[in-house]
Amino acid sequence: MNRALALNPQAVEVPASQDALLEVSNLTLRRGKAVVLDGVSLALHSGETLGLIGESGAGKSTLAMALIGLLRAPEVQLEGSMRFRGTELVTLREADYRRLRGNKIGLIFQDATAALNPCFTVGEQIAEPLKRHLGLSKWDRRERAAELMHSVGIPEPALRLDAYPHELSGGMQQRVMIAIALACNPELLLADEPTSALDVTIQAQIMELILDRVRALNSSAVFVLHDLALGAQVCDRIAVMYAGQIVEEGPSERVLAAPLHPYTQGLKSCVVELGSSTLVPIPGQIPPLNAMPAGCRFAPRCPRAQAICGEQRPVAETRDGRQIACWFID
Repeated sequence: MNRALALNPQAVEVPASQDALLEVSNLTLRRGKAVVLDGVSLALHSGETLGLIGESGAGKSTLAMALIGLLRAPEVQLEGSMRFRGTELVTLREADYRRLRGNKIGLIFQDATAALNPCFTVGEQIAEPLKRHLGLSKWDRRERAAELMHSVGIPEPALRLDAYPHELSGGMQQRVMIAIALACNPELLLADEPTSALDVTIQAQIMELILDRVRALNSSAVFVLHDLALGAQVCDRIAVMYAGQIVEEGPSERVLAAPLHPYTQGLKSCVVELGSSTLVPIPGQIPPLNAMPAGCRFAPRCPRAQAICGEQRPVAETRDGRQIACWFID
């Protein structure tokens, strides 16, 4: 396997008895009458990486934005629970969330070009969380910002501190975003499609960089991804999402090697490999929010759907060390 792609050679299984760093329980998010997230439950332990996998519209980015507090009432309605180190996030005051955001929980956006402020230098933007959360002096902030830029592979960091975002390439801008997200050594990093806006030639470099920095800090991470194979390479566990629900969750190698849910099997069939002459796309598309099926949301696209699938939502069952929500796992 190509070294640049083999990013996670030692997947770690964390005992279920260990206290979770992040625990999401029966989380439902509504925009008006539309149910965007429907009964999502998952857990993430210290030092663990989790991949949220699925097509566009599956709810992956929505879940990440809810976790970091960028989707809150009255814009949306949240039910259920999100607990970080035992602190309930659903009802957390915004002032308390600001103390977590950028400090204990970091976020890497999809598109650094849109996320970075064009009116401030990259050094100022890296230094901002250092001032707010750590209270460093101006000189210490500048020195620490240069160290962070060096740690993410930006050459001549002392000179580039005074550069504006438009003066850097897309790859360098994304490295700046990583430096900002990791500035305060967060316990949890949320990476929302961190390489989607980059050239394919540097995507593996950026993913490897993020994973290396997360491991070096002994942090945990949630990666929002489209690619099932990439998720298996960079994440300890995978949660496959479809139409706002988690349909399969478990150790990444196991999920990729032998997916049990029909949707996960469909995602695997869409992975293009060198030397392969077959590509089997999943028919249809994710239903719109105002027309979700009453039972299993994947039923209209599922090759093994039967009458019960259109009538009742399947309850997640434990099989082969993972959770699968399907009426006909066998």
